[in-house]
Amino acid sequence: MKIVNVEFKKGGKPYKFFDNNIELEKDDNVVVNTERGLQFGKVVSIENDDNNDHALVYKKATKDDVKQNEKNIKEASTATTKAQEIADEYGLDMKFIDASFTFDRKQLVFQFLADNRIDFRELAKSLAAIYKTRIELRQVGARDKAKEISGLGPCGRKLCCSSFLSDLDSVGIAQVKNQNLALNPTKINGLCGRLLCCLNYEDSLYTEYRKGLPEVGDKVKVEGKDATVISIDIPRQKYVVITDEDENKIEVDAKKEKEKNENKNRKEFKKNDRRKGNK
Repeated sequence: MKIVNVEFKKGGKPYKFFDNNIELEKDDNVVVNTERGLQFGKVVSIENDDNNDHALVYKKATKDDVKQNEKNIKEASTATTKAQEIADEYGLDMKFIDASFTFDRKQLVFQFLADNRIDFRELAKSLAAIYKTRIELRQVGARDKAKEISGLGPCGRKLCCSSFLSDLDSVGIAQVKNQNLALNPTKINGLCGRLLCCLNYEDSLYTEYRKGLPEVGDKVKVEGKDATVISIDIPRQKYVVITDEDENKIEVDAKKEKEKNENKNRKEFKKNDRRKGNK
């Protein structure tokens, strides 16, 4: 059997399923078995068996299945509004952002934002009485809200989280420091108020470019003079020093310096090798 990658929401995280020997192509709608029950999704890619254990595709979706899914989406949207009304009646400080039925309607999952932990037991009972199905309430973060709503980032393009990022990995202040960025919230935070996602997937390149670069404040020798590093430019792999003796500023190309030292060491090695041969 082949593996099909299925997403349940546009731009959402794809999940792997065995194709169950059903002839499928990319962009086909399918109904799949999950821990939550039957789910409706779309095939985004197909690959060979990876020898891992996966759930099965239940069937290729029919026109009636597509209509049922559209009905579920419409009613889930109405359920979001209803849940917010009931939460307000109970005085619960929570903001619902979306809801979704499983394809077989055995479960209705709500996602909400809240600053603190919420006791939503009575709310869940009320919703279960209305929709006659299992209710699950999930508290999510600001990143999930931004992914759902979307918008334009500081780069002028659609938010990464709502366009191509399927996994919202955590981003830490270590990435900011590694990329030598100023700790200015207006520069390093996204629309969600959290650190920019792009800091994460650019970090490995900055780590690579940092190799061979000194830190600000390091003492180095440049052109035979003692100097102190006052700034570094990671993408260009250059740094600026100020000499201790005459306080001149000098820009150093770390890449060229590395090549020069390697050539020097290579010449020294050949020179010593010839001396040994002469002996």
